[in-house]
Amino acid sequence: MDKETKNIIDKLKSPQSRFGIAILLIIFFIFFWSLYFGYVGPTQYNITYSQFIQELNAGNIRSVTIRELEISGEFIEEITIQLPNTKKPVSVKYFKTFLPSFQGEGLLSLLKEKNVIINVEPPKKRSFLWQFLIGMLPWVLIIGIWILIMRRAQRVEGGPGGLFTFGSSKARVYDFKEKSAVTFKDVAGMKNAKLELKETIEFLKEPEKFRRLGANVPKGVLLVGPPGTGKTLLARAIAGEAGVPFFSISASEFIEMFVGVGAARVRDMFKKAKETQPSIIFIDEIDAVGRTRGAGLGGGHDEREQTLNQLLSEMDGFEPHEEVIVLAATNRPDVLDPALLRPGRFDRHIVIDRPGWEDRKAILEVHVRGKTLSEDVDLEKIAKGTPGMTGADLENLANEAALIAIRKNKEKIDNEDFEEAKDKILMGTVREESISELEKRITAYHEAGHALVAHELPNTDPIHKVTIIPRGMAMGVTQLLPEEDRHYYPKSYLMSKLSVALGGRVAEKIVFNDVSSGAQNDLKDATSLAEKMVAQWGMSDKVGPLNLGRGEEHPFLGRELALPKHYSEDMAWLMDQEIRSFILEAEKKSEEILLKNRPVLDALAEALIKEETLERDNIERIIKEAKEKKNE
Repeated sequence: MDKETKNIIDKLKSPQSRFGIAILLIIFFIFFWSLYFGYVGPTQYNITYSQFIQELNAGNIRSVTIRELEISGEFIEEITIQLPNTKKPVSVKYFKTFLPSFQGEGLLSLLKEKNVIINVEPPKKRSFLWQFLIGMLPWVLIIGIWILIMRRAQRVEGGPGGLFTFGSSKARVYDFKEKSAVTFKDVAGMKNAKLELKETIEFLKEPEKFRRLGANVPKGVLLVGPPGTGKTLLARAIAGEAGVPFFSISASEFIEMFVGVGAARVRDMFKKAKETQPSIIFIDEIDAVGRTRGAGLGGGHDEREQTLNQLLSEMDGFEPHEEVIVLAATNRPDVLDPALLRPGRFDRHIVIDRPGWEDRKAILEVHVRGKTLSEDVDLEKIAKGTPGMTGADLENLANEAALIAIRKNKEKIDNEDFEEAKDKILMGTVREESISELEKRITAYHEAGHALVAHELPNTDPIHKVTIIPRGMAMGVTQLLPEEDRHYYPKSYLMSKLSVALGGRVAEKIVFNDVSSGAQNDLKDATSLAEKMVAQWGMSDKVGPLNLGRGEEHPFLGRELALPKHYSEDMAWLMDQEIRSFILEAEKKSEEILLKNRPVLDALAEALIKEETLERDNIERIIKEAKEKKNE
C-alpha cells in the first residue's frame, strides 16, 4: 500500500470523517424513503384548468379522482396536447390539475353529465414513520453541527476531543525528547536558581541514585518572583535539561462554571503525568486556585476551593517511587493557602528576583541574537542604565530599538535607537501637541528644579536626562539612573529623594510666586515614600522603630473585608504629623538649594526652553558655567 492510499484511509478512519459519512447516510436514507412513499404510479402530466374543461366538454375524460383542490384522472385514449412547459405537443394518457377554490357542485354536475367516473379521496395522510423522520431531521442536523463545532474547539484548545470532555485536562504537553528543547543555555542569568534546581533535574534523570540512599527530593517547587522575570522559561528549561514530558497549564484553566470540573481536570492531569513518568507538571499563576480557603467575601468560591482541595490531595498522594515533579509560579506568595506551602507539597521556594546588571547584559545578549547591531552599541552600558528591568522588559527594549531602526530605514541598530527605545519605555511615548509659551516656561523651571536639587544634594542618583517634551501623561521628565543596583535605602538617600521630588514645585513657587497642578504626581510619590519611612521602616524618632503596616499596597486578599489597624488613633495622628514633618523638611532643603543657586536655575531653564532635551554632560556643563559666572 503506497503512502497516498494510506493517508486517504487514515483520513476516512478519523472521527470527523466517520461523523460526516454518518450524516450523508442519514440524508440519503431520508431521500430514498421519501421517493418510495411518494410513488403515485404512472406518469401524470400537469395540464391547465382550461385544457381540463375543454377535454371534459369534448367527452374525452374517462375518470377523475378529487382530493381537496387537486384533481387527477385518465383520458379515454391518449391525446396530443400542448403542455404549459413544453415546446412541442405531447401525448398524454394521465393528467393532473388544480381546481379553483370556488368550484363545487357545478363541476360535479358537469362530470355526471359526461358520464365520468368520479372518485373522491380524503386528504393524504403521511405515515407515522415519515412524520417522525421529518420532525427529527432538523434535530439531527443541529446536534451534528454542534458535535462538529465542539470537536474543532477542543482540537484548537489542545483537548483530547470527544463530546463531553469538560473534566479532561487542558494541559499542553511538550515532549522534549522529540522536539528542540529549551535548556539552561537559553536562560540568561539566574545562577542561584539553576543551582537550587540541579538536584531536581538529577532526580528526574537518575532516580535510582536517590533511592539507593533513601533520599527524598522535594516534589513541589514554587517559583516566586515579579512578572516578567522568566519563571515560565526556567520551568521549561528544567524539563529540557531533564529530557522529560512537560505538562504546562495556567491555574485559571481549571475553573469552569460547572462545580467539580476543576477537580476532575486536576485528577486527569496528574493521571496523565503519572502514566508518562518521569515528567514535570507546571502550573502557572497558581494563586488563581491556591488562595487561602474560607475567604468568604474575598473570593470564596466552591469550585475554586474544590480544585485546591483536589490539588492538595494529589500532591500528598504521591508514592515514594513516583517520578513526577510539580512546578508552580506566582508573584503573590503571600496569598497562598498554608496547606499548599507545607513540607511534602510546595516545600522548596526559589525566588527569581529582578536581574542585576551582569545578568541584564547576558539577557540582552540573548535577545539581540539575529539582530544586526552597529559597532557603537555597548550592551554593558545599556545593562547598567536599565536598573529594575526584568527579562521581559529587556526583550521589549531590544525589539523596540529594532522597530525604531526600521522606521528610520537604517541598515543596523545603533546606540541612538537603544536610547530612544529606553526613553520610550521609561518616560513614555512623545505626545505631539502644542503648548503655550507660559506652560513651556513653567515646565522648564519645574524640571530644572528637579535636576538642580538632584545635582546639589549628596546621596542622590545621577541625572541621566531632562526633557520638557510631553511624554506619556507628563509634560516633562527628569530621569535619574542609579550607577549600581540598590538593595538597601539609607534614610539620607530617601530624604534626598524627597527633596528632589519636591524640587519642581519649589522652583515654580520661587520663580512665579505660585504653584500649579503639575506637581500632583510628585506630591503623591513623596507622600507615599514618607509614609513608608515613618510607618514601615522605623525612620521616625517620634514614632520609633515600629512596623505598623500603614502604606502597604494590599490587594483585596479576601481574608477580611478591611484590614485591621494595628495602631491607635493617637498613633495615627502622630504618624500623620511625622509624615508632614518629613515632607516639609525636604521642601525646606530644596528651597535653600534653589534660592542659593537661582542664576543656575535660570540658566538650566533657559537651556531647556531652547533645546527641550538635555543630556547629563550638557547639564553638568551648564551648571558649572553658571556657577563660575556667579562667582566672578
